[in-house]
Amino acid sequence: MFERFLSNETKYLRTSEIRDLLKLTEGRNVISLAGGLPDPQTFPVEEIKKIVDDVLLNNADKALQYTATAGISEFRKELVNLSRLRGISGIDERNVFVTVGSQEALFMLFNILLDPGDNVIVEAPTYLAALNAMRTRKPNFISITVTERGPNLDELERKIRNTHNDGKKIKLMYVIPTAQNPAGTTMTTEDRKRLLEIASKYDFLIFEDDAYGFLVFEGESPPPIKAFDKEGRVIYTSTFSKILAPGLRLGWVVAHEDFIKEMELYKQNIDLHTPSFSQYIAMEAIRRGVIQNNLPKIRRVYKEKRDVMLEAIETYFPKDARWTRPVGGMFVFAWLPEKIDTTKMLEKALQRGVAYVPGSSFYADYSGKNTMRINFSFPKKEELVEGIRRLGDTIKQELST
Repeated sequence: MFERFLSNETKYLRTSEIRDLLKLTEGRNVISLAGGLPDPQTFPVEEIKKIVDDVLLNNADKALQYTATAGISEFRKELVNLSRLRGISGIDERNVFVTVGSQEALFMLFNILLDPGDNVIVEAPTYLAALNAMRTRKPNFISITVTERGPNLDELERKIRNTHNDGKKIKLMYVIPTAQNPAGTTMTTEDRKRLLEIASKYDFLIFEDDAYGFLVFEGESPPPIKAFDKEGRVIYTSTFSKILAPGLRLGWVVAHEDFIKEMELYKQNIDLHTPSFSQYIAMEAIRRGVIQNNLPKIRRVYKEKRDVMLEAIETYFPKDARWTRPVGGMFVFAWLPEKIDTTKMLEKALQRGVAYVPGSSFYADYSGKNTMRINFSFPKKEELVEGIRRLGDTIKQELST
C-alpha cells in the first residue's frame, strides 16, 4: 500500500528463512531442526541470577545508565582477556568494540567497508544473515567452494588472480574458519596462515566470524586467523550468544583502531551504545569464571547431540546423500541427490512434522538447491532421532516420485 514511500535500498533486503521457519513452526507439532538456538540447559541461570542481584546492588547507577558507544571500558579490558583465551594477543581495549550481538557487527562493518560493485569473497555455502547484510551494499560476490577442510584455497587464489588480471581488486573476504555455519567445517592452522598470506599478497581484508570458536568439542580449537595477523588486516568478531545466553544480545569486535573509530561514529547514529546492563552481566561472568567453567558442559552436550544426529543420519538418509561431520558448533550440512530441490520439499517435510533450512539461501548465487542445514544443538536427543527419521522418509519419498 505504501511501497511508493520506501527507499530504493529496501529492494535489496531479504527475509531470513530461519526466522520465517521459526514463525511457521510456532504452535505446530513440528520437530524443528531449522534454528540455531543454544540448548537452554547450557545457560548458567543460577550464576546469572547472582550476578544480576550483585550488579543491581553494587553498580545500578552505572549498569542502568547510558555508557560509552564503544562499550564499558572495564568490560572491553575483560574482552581483551577473553580474546587471549582464543590466542589473540598484542591488543588492548582500544582494539575492542562491543555490539548488540555479532549480527550488528556484521551490519555495521559491511556498511562501513563496502561500496556498490566492490568485489567480496564469500564461502559457498556461508552464513545467510551475513549474505543478506552484504546484499544491501550491492557488492560483486565471488564464491569459493567449501571443502571438508574449509574454503578451497587453490580455487581462491585462481579466482583472485583472474580478478586482478581483469584490472579489479578484492575488497574483503568474509570467512567462518571454525565450525562454519552452515557447513560445520573447520580450517587447519596451516590453511589459516596460508589465507592470511594470500590476503597480504593481494591486499584485501579478512572479516573473521568466530561465533563458534569456543565450541569445538573434538580436538583442539585452532587459533583464529586474527592470532596470526601482524598487519591489522583481519577484523575479528565473536558473540556471547553461544557461550553465555543469546538473550543478552552481546557481541564484540577486535580490530585495528582505524576500524574501531569508524564503528564508533556509525553506531552513534544507530543505537548510541550496547545495553549497559548486559555488558555488566557479561563482564562479571568473565571475571567470576562463569563462562570459562561452563564451556566444558556446553561442549559435552553438543558433542553428544552431534553423535546422536550423525548416527541417525547414517541410519535413515539415502546412501547417495553426503553430509559434514562437524568437530564443533551446532550444525550439519547435507547434500542430497541432484534431483531434489530442498525448498520445494520443505512443505512435505513440515507435513511429516519436521523442519530444516533449505540450503540455497546460504549461497550468494542461490545455488545449492539440493542442500540443507540441520541443527542438533536445540532439540532433545529423542527428537533428533525422530526428526531425522521423518526427514529421511521425506527424502526417500521425494526420490521415488
